[in-house]
Amino acid sequence: VQLQASGGGLVQAGGSLRLSCVASGVTFSSYVMGWFRQAPGKERDFVAMLSRLGGSIRYADSVKGRFTIFGDNAKNTVYLQMNNLKPEDTAVYYCASGNSFATGAGFMDYWGQGTQVTVSS
Repeated sequence: VQLQASGGGLVQAGGSLRLSCVASGVTFSSYVMGWFRQAPGKERDFVAMLSRLGGSIRYADSVKGRFTIFGDNAKNTVYLQMNNLKPEDTAVYYCASGNSFATGAGFMDYWGQGTQVTVSS
């Protein structure tokens, strides 16, 4: 299983970015796909996840109303649309997949390489 994340960059506060994660070696529609982030010196935190099979979505409270997770089965890709970005959103963002809909990073089985998101004030 390979997950390839992209789309990070430098953006001003209030701006937007869209992250993409292409999955290979896994049937995308049957897995839980999630995004996590890790700021320097901090733990890897849950951001959002979706269960394509069950049609369920979860968000961290800190991103509700600003971030949207969605997927494209045909492209085996999950996206994270991030709007109204804030400096505290600055982190390395990782996509992950697994069979659990729990929000802890330890429940995910596979991880992408991470993409840096930096939000300037």
